[in-house]
Amino acid sequence: MEQYSVTGMNCAACSARVEKAVSNVEGVTMCNVNLLTNSMEVEGTATTQSVIKAVKKAGYGATIKNNRIPKESDSKSETSVITRLVVSVIFLLPLMYVSMGAMMWNWPLPSGISHNHIAMGLLQAVLAAIIMVVNQRFFINGFKGVIHLAPNMDTLVSLGSGASYIYSLVVLFRMIIHHDNSMPDLYFESAAMILTLITVGKMLEARSKGKTTNAIKGLMELAPKTATVLVDGSERIVPIEELKKGDVFIVKSGDSIPVDGVIIEGNAAIDEATITGESIPVDKTVGASVTGGTICSSGYIRCEATRVGQDTTLSQIIKMVNEASSSKAPIAAIADKVSGVFVPVVIGIALVTFVVWMLIGKGVSFSIARAVSVLVISCPCALGLATPVAIMVGSGVSAKRGILFKTATALENAGKVKVVALDKTGTITAGKPVVTDSISIGSNISDHLEMAYALESKSEHPIASAIVSYASKKGVKLHEVAEFGVLPGNGVAGIVEGRKILVGSLAFMISQLKVTSEVMAQCNVFSAEGKTPILIATEAEVIGLIAVADVVREDSAVAISKLKSMGIHTVMLTGDNEVTATVIGKLAGVDEIIAGVRPEEKAIKVRELKMQGRVAMVGDGINDAPALTTADIGIAIGNGTDIAIDAADIVLMKNSIMDVAEGINVSRKTLRNIKQNLFWAFIYNVIGIPLAAGVWYYAFGWELNPMFGAAAMSLSS
Repeated sequence: MEQYSVTGMNCAACSARVEKAVSNVEGVTMCNVNLLTNSMEVEGTATTQSVIKAVKKAGYGATIKNNRIPKESDSKSETSVITRLVVSVIFLLPLMYVSMGAMMWNWPLPSGISHNHIAMGLLQAVLAAIIMVVNQRFFINGFKGVIHLAPNMDTLVSLGSGASYIYSLVVLFRMIIHHDNSMPDLYFESAAMILTLITVGKMLEARSKGKTTNAIKGLMELAPKTATVLVDGSERIVPIEELKKGDVFIVKSGDSIPVDGVIIEGNAAIDEATITGESIPVDKTVGASVTGGTICSSGYIRCEATRVGQDTTLSQIIKMVNEASSSKAPIAAIADKVSGVFVPVVIGIALVTFVVWMLIGKGVSFSIARAVSVLVISCPCALGLATPVAIMVGSGVSAKRGILFKTATALENAGKVKVVALDKTGTITAGKPVVTDSISIGSNISDHLEMAYALESKSEHPIASAIVSYASKKGVKLHEVAEFGVLPGNGVAGIVEGRKILVGSLAFMISQLKVTSEVMAQCNVFSAEGKTPILIATEAEVIGLIAVADVVREDSAVAISKLKSMGIHTVMLTGDNEVTATVIGKLAGVDEIIAGVRPEEKAIKVRELKMQGRVAMVGDGINDAPALTTADIGIAIGNGTDIAIDAADIVLMKNSIMDVAEGINVSRKTLRNIKQNLFWAFIYNVIGIPLAAGVWYYAFGWELNPMFGAAAMSLSS
């Protein structure tokens, strides 16, 4: 997918025109244009040159987009709008004083024009002309749109203002030719006021766009500009762009970590709120990974760079948020269809309005006023901004909370989910075994854990790691081991304190010695609880039992309860046996348990769940990738495999399924906001255009001055 920056777009009609032009290029399979970010994403085999050529032929400009941090030059557009507005107001004030002051409030005028209506008209014409020159971009862009058969909002503004000015100029020339000093209706102030008010709207729109994109700008600005690198034993500060994979960089207390890396010396408390949204700093030491953009709250570390440039986690997050903001939600199709024909239809309504009022006999002045009001009150911009504004805010806010939506489609559809299927290991559970119980058998009360600790410290098995971690936290003494060996059937053996010690599974112990009914009964209890019993024995008898299990995450039950309160059916999908799955499922509180499912069968089960409604699949492993892809929405836990993350539509950076409910909630709020935006955009035009056309004139005497129409348009977006 290629991303472009598009220039010259002013309204939804412009974005619709660009999208149509590029979609017609041979080789283009998909084109999305975003009015808010002035960006475009294109898929297909078409060359960059052919795409840019199509955009230029449509009357706009395009360049390849880069995810740079916005510079000061990016604010030039807003500064230009403010300058035009200030100059317009300076000339508009005397124009309004001359045209309206004396007539409505009997304000005094200079003696030279107070009774000379021709001179007054000429002064108004000059002041209005200056304002039109200052705001000439409306006329240039408007007529450029007409030339390319793609009329836009600027076309409406320039037609409305131009018609008012030309009509007034014709009336003024007739006054001069016929020496007529009467005071006919002149619309010079309307022509000028329309441009000034629309400029106010453009300024407000530019500021709103700036606020809307602040989330992305904030993410971009998290990346440090420099890094302290260790070169030949000395520290050197270099620009972040010069940092290469394998370089050693130094981070001190209060510094931002420049790129992703692994700690090779020292320890520190790392504030990862910028990436995960988690406010509590994480203690890290040698061997731990660090992420660019996070902050060293305290400590001193030396790190080896593992990911630099566009490969860092922060850069990938920015890329995801940018792509989500630039992509188009399915609901946007409604606005796109309307926007594509909006301006030509409005011009047609304005012409019909003029003709109808002329036929009724209301005269040229009244008919032009109604037609101009139609042109300047209609607003295609609101339609074009309704969806992208909500999508950008939704994806930006979510990113700050550690929830990454890859596309606008994912952001829209997540809120429609009816079923959430969760993988067990690493998703509902912690994903690594821990010791839950430790029991002595017979008279050997004190030393079974010491014996297990000594032997398992020599093993690299995950269960061994759990026992070692448990024993070390308990402060258990570590003895020397002689003749250590791994035995067939899930067991280890060795000489500890002069005794031969065996540690292993129940099946292993049964093959080695006589296991009492008491021990068998306790093992059955552990198994019924979803735990794995590990037996410790001498050559003659079992001296202790240790139960190990992959425990439920602390927040899993709360997260699942929250999902259920949102009306979502929760399902645990696991390859584990029925007994273990049932125990974990009950602890987590899921509505349905599907156990004994092989990796390739998970996708089949997800398809079956789709019969109940839209399905979101939550997982973290390679075996979850097919199910993540099959689901309507795939959600990957952030510490999962790259394959799972690539297959997912949403990535949870905090590694907590609490964010599943949060992500769905954000989606629902975003979708509701989009619908509200579209409703007000449509209703504004549905009410405003008939009012401007004078539909209610005979019923209620309502007629809309073009100036008020322009004011309404400027504030509508």
